[in-house]
Amino acid sequence: MTRTSFLLAFVLVPALLLAAPARAGDPDPAIKAQLDSLDIKYDVDSDGDFKVTFDLGNERTQLVWIRSKTEAYGSLKVREIWSPGYKYSGTELPVKIANRLLEHSHGLILGGWTKQKQFAMLAVKIPVSATPQQLRDACEAAADAADEIEKELTPGKDDL
Repeated sequence: MTRTSFLLAFVLVPALLLAAPARAGDPDPAIKAQLDSLDIKYDVDSDGDFKVTFDLGNERTQLVWIRSKTEAYGSLKVREIWSPGYKYSGTELPVKIANRLLEHSHGLILGGWTKQKQFAMLAVKIPVSATPQQLRDACEAAADAADEIEKELTPGKDDL
C-alpha cells in the first residue's frame, strides 16, 4: 500500500462511516449526540427514531419524533421531525379537518400537515447538517404547532 493510499483510507473510510445514513432500525448517533448535548430526554422506538415528550407548560405535553432515516433530493439531504396533532378513526381524514390543516399549514414558518396512518402529523424537514440548536428549534416548532391544532380540534384533551 502506498503512502497516499494509506492516507486516503485512513481519512476517507472514517469520514464515509460518519456520513453514512442510519440503517432502518438503528438510531442515528449524530442525533443521539445532539440530544444528549442539549440534555433532552428521549426514547428510541423500534424504527430507531427518537421519541421526545416536550413540556409546553399549562400542564400540556406534546410528542415529537425525530427520524433517524434521512431523505435526499439531488444535493439536498433532510431529516424529518413529526408531531401528531389529531387522531381520527377510520381510514379517511375528515374533509373539514383536512381543510383546516391546509389552512393552518399556510401560516406555519416550518413544516406542514400530512396524513400518517390514523394521525394528522405535523412534519418539519430540516437539513441533516442542522446544529443542535436548530434541531431543538425545529422540534419546538413542531410541538407548538401540533399542540395548537390538538387544542383547537379536541378541546380539553391532551392525548398527543
